[in-house]
Amino acid sequence: MSVFPTARLKMVDGQVRTSDVTDRRVLDAMLMVPREAFVPASRQALAYLDLDLDVSEGGAKRFLIKPQLTGKLLQAAEIGEGDNVLVVGCATGYLAALTAKLARQVTATECDSALAAKARDTFAALGLANVACKAAACSEGDAAAAPYDVIVLNGATEVTPAGLLGQLKEGGRLVGVSAESRPPRAMIVTHTHGEFGHRALFDAAAPVLPGLERAAAFVF
Repeated sequence: MSVFPTARLKMVDGQVRTSDVTDRRVLDAMLMVPREAFVPASRQALAYLDLDLDVSEGGAKRFLIKPQLTGKLLQAAEIGEGDNVLVVGCATGYLAALTAKLARQVTATECDSALAAKARDTFAALGLANVACKAAACSEGDAAAAPYDVIVLNGATEVTPAGLLGQLKEGGRLVGVSAESRPPRAMIVTHTHGEFGHRALFDAAAPVLPGLERAAAFVF
């Protein structure tokens, strides 16, 4: 018998609920979606640990962000059943799969084309018909499916993601980790009357998404 359902329940009860995630829809999604399905077979034993899990297989490191941070960002995003959502830097697609349980339609982007293909295969295996994954730079988003009610970053940004903010619907919001200053914090950016308002949510750390790094400073 698989140990993963028990591990999933322990993850939700021990990591997510204890981080003040109370949104029943988010908790139910995290109980339903098998995180191990998005992890290479050699690392599936780590699937439910409280860590940013490396799912890359060569090339640049790509991660599934910590379960507790995942739950807190989804709760802060307040995704509605009719929402059109963009998930940026989805890696193998776990955050996008969770979002698909909450939203009407999800577009996910991933800069590693091999991981994007794996995400698509896993979505199909799980019967998730309302989520698509495209190979694209994290900074680009996907203008074809814009505007979005919600944009969720599967990681951190060290710069203001202007290209992504431009794809937000009026009244929309972007959630993710801002590492533009220290300490890094989870942030929500809202688009209201043509203006963007920023609000810090809580201290948080996550791997920086490729293409959203701070430009290297010149050093003598």
